[in-house]
Amino acid sequence: MTRVCLVGDDDVDVRYELLSRETAREALATYTPGQPYENTLAVETVSLGAAVALLNDLDWYLTRFVDVALVREPSVSEAEWLSRDLATAVRSDEVDPEDTGDRLMVYGVDEGRLVEPMYVTRSGAGTPAAEVGPEREADASGADRDPVGPGTPGVETVAEDGDGTATEAEPSETDRPAYDLREVEETVVVRVTAAEFAG
Repeated sequence: MTRVCLVGDDDVDVRYELLSRETAREALATYTPGQPYENTLAVETVSLGAAVALLNDLDWYLTRFVDVALVREPSVSEAEWLSRDLATAVRSDEVDPEDTGDRLMVYGVDEGRLVEPMYVTRSGAGTPAAEVGPEREADASGADRDPVGPGTPGVETVAEDGDGTATEAEPSETDRPAYDLREVEETVVVRVTAAEFAG
């Protein structure tokens, strides 16, 4: 199942705004809305294609009431989300799923609310910056590295079916800069496109 999570703008109640409008309510009628974080609305869809189609159906409302739309596709990552643009690119075969993990937007979670995204690159990515907030200040400790692959530090590899084929496990928190904008309970990692990362 592919999960969609809509994060409302600060000045709106996203659940109310979407479910109180007939067209949006009809688009969501076949789903059971949840709320994983404060001022969010999340649903489970049957596939990445269905998730992208739902977001397209809701586009008018997303523009007006939603700060960011996130998609979690298990075939890409069990733990990390995709931005809407990246999910669309993967669905359209414009981006290979294996090439989605380098550029990240990391939210803090404070009292159940997603707060202050921090833009970073994963260790081993070709772009060496760790960037924060809208001004995106580069981390001086970064250095050019080869793309993530089997044997790359920070990425665990395992043999599959005993045939010697190495496959990448889920990336860990140690292969990216720690969230340091404020004290938070946890973090939410979102993979983004190069254009979104560049701002």
